Amino acid sequence: MKLDLRDVTKVFGTTRALDELSLQIPEARVLVLIGPSGGGKSTLLRVLGGLEVPDQGSVTLNEHRLNADPESLQAYRRRNGFVFQQFNLFPHLNARRNITLPLEKVHGHSPEAARALADQSLTRFGLLDHATKLPSQLSGGQQQRVGIARAIAFSPEVLFLDEPTSALDPEMTAEVLELIQELAEAGQDIILSTHEMGFARAVADQVAFVASGQIAESNPPQALFNAPVSPVCQRFLSRVMRY
Repeated sequence: MKLDLRDVTKVFGTTRALDELSLQIPEARVLVLIGPSGGGKSTLLRVLGGLEVPDQGSVTLNEHRLNADPESLQAYRRRNGFVFQQFNLFPHLNARRNITLPLEKVHGHSPEAARALADQSLTRFGLLDHATKLPSQLSGGQQQRVGIARAIAFSPEVLFLDEPTSALDPEMTAEVLELIQELAEAGQDIILSTHEMGFARAVADQVAFVASGQIAESNPPQALFNAPVSPVCQRFLSRVMRY
């Protein structure tokens, strides 16, 4: 995975969520975004995934330049998978149908091919026995796994995960983090935001510290966690890794 961000700015009202943010990563399998709440991680992730278009600056992911042209933006989104904090499953559809629907409507698969891909993805994550259950009949961890199964069913170029364990208890958090690590080890390119510092250290090739809408520091995990350079990153890690 290759990433090139140049002077990316995103403004919501009077808030500069991203403030001339720049980041160049020539090669990585897993990029993890860390930093304080409200620092811009989720906005950056949404921009990288094509869910938001920056007000200025350039975003290039794997030689694909993000732009506001609707056709190009749709093609960009179709190449990648996105998993949200709150699962975002359709509450009236069962687990299987939550996966087959976008495969049919977005990616153009036949119902038969979509079902085969959905069942393959559910089986991979140990969820096939729950295929006919509604989201309300699943645990939080199972719902998040269905969300991930939906996102990777079409073999995305990059998988984006926005704080995927924020709504889970510790046991379910461990379950989902193990799944993400398995995906990374299997070769899936991933960009995710998280507050789980131990997980970031274990799974990332590159960690970017996001604060005040900018990248304060970006390094491999061993360098960033063991010897952070920027004062703001030093202060943050000294607090969150104290216990």
